[in-house]
Amino acid sequence: MNRHQKEIHKYCSIHSTPQSDILYELERETYLKTLAPQMMSGHLQGRFLSLLSKMQRPRRVLELGVFTGYATLCLAEGLAEDGIIHAIEGNPELEHIIQKYVKKAGLEDKVKLHIGDAKVIAGELEETFDLVFIDAGKRDYAFYFDLIIEKVNSGGILLADNVLWSGKVISGATDADTQLLDAFNKKVNADPRVENIIMPLRDGLTIIQKK
Repeated sequence: MNRHQKEIHKYCSIHSTPQSDILYELERETYLKTLAPQMMSGHLQGRFLSLLSKMQRPRRVLELGVFTGYATLCLAEGLAEDGIIHAIEGNPELEHIIQKYVKKAGLEDKVKLHIGDAKVIAGELEETFDLVFIDAGKRDYAFYFDLIIEKVNSGGILLADNVLWSGKVISGATDADTQLLDAFNKKVNADPRVENIIMPLRDGLTIIQKK
């Protein structure tokens, strides 16, 4: 992100609804205690996730790749009264931070945390979903899409993060992550079951609606 882009991002953040005190505390702890805090959704994307969830009022949400739980708390802000988030994280070392802030937010009955392989756990969930957020292993995005699309209700939303991969998808880069994310973007765009748009928010966010 160049200086101009950073200034635009800063302006957008300043002129967007502030994050809650709990989210600010989680953000601070993430920067202090993790090696890659940039993996966190953060304020601007978090407010987008919150607003989308509030507009949709989902009963069932699936999150693949939780990290420290920032996006989880944002998505929970719009849950229906009987809503549940199934949040799947592959790194057991992050469980204590996630659970700490789920408890602080009073969401113990709303967030069902699963620690393990998302490719296995997501396939075993006997649920259909109104909202799905994919932010796990980038090389597996196409697999996740195929696994989950039939579990998404008609009119439901599927989000995929980091789809621009720091702009590498238009750079001609030949590394596996870039090539597979580009293939995923093309796959979704060609699928007649959905409508989609890629938003240049942070590292790229695809919004997909199932017909």
